Amino acid sequence: MFETARYEANRRLRGTAALAGGIAVLVAFFIWYFSVLDVEGLTQAMESLPPAMLEAFGIETIATIEGFLAAEVYNFVWVLGLGLYFAYAAGGLITGDIERDRMDLLLSFPVSRSRLLLEKFSALLLPIITVNIVIAVVVYGGAAAIGESIDVGHLMLVHVLSIPYLLTCAAIGTVFSVVFDRADTAKRGAIGLVFALFLIKSVTESAEGYEWIQNVSPMHYYEPTPILIDGAYQLVDAGVLLLVAVALLVVSQLVFQRRDI
Repeated sequence: MFETARYEANRRLRGTAALAGGIAVLVAFFIWYFSVLDVEGLTQAMESLPPAMLEAFGIETIATIEGFLAAEVYNFVWVLGLGLYFAYAAGGLITGDIERDRMDLLLSFPVSRSRLLLEKFSALLLPIITVNIVIAVVVYGGAAAIGESIDVGHLMLVHVLSIPYLLTCAAIGTVFSVVFDRADTAKRGAIGLVFALFLIKSVTESAEGYEWIQNVSPMHYYEPTPILIDGAYQLVDAGVLLLVAVALLVVSQLVFQRRDI
């Protein structure tokens, strides 16, 4: 059982290591940069920015290591960067095998299309969980190395609660993977939609009378800044993201079952 999931996970080992290592280096740089930063001067410059811009980019404060990392790392590298990455990766789950003429072979085995799709999707849990663990350790250790401290509970929350969000982005890519015939088209469509949803949330968040539009964006249900700084979160938001991810996977399975390979 789960041979496909194990095989796909093994294929992603090298990419997972590269992804985690690359982000770890970037995060370590941001932590070092905070230690030499003129926080007071940058805070004054930040206060001169329009409130709508600060809200759009998730900037609450940069005077603390939590606020700085929330603004520089979690609102961009995590929410946008990793969201795009997993949407892109999932966009090739099915179309990639079709283009390489592997899908006929996979479907010749005694496994249903639904299970095949689910196992291929589940392999994405490897990079999602690995990156979260590695970066959490780097952030905590890096902060301690420069004489700063981060609440362990808040740090764990910001990473654990990112998993439903990243699964939702991956589920978006999966839908594109079963709808389109070409992997490049599916991948580009997936990252295009995720980026558009990011823009929708950023633009409508402070638009009076149009705030409700941001409810369609998964970014609305995962906001790392208040989690990391204050430990403030709504568990129902994680539930919404998980429900959306499951719904998108169900849609993907229905489309894949009816698709002519």
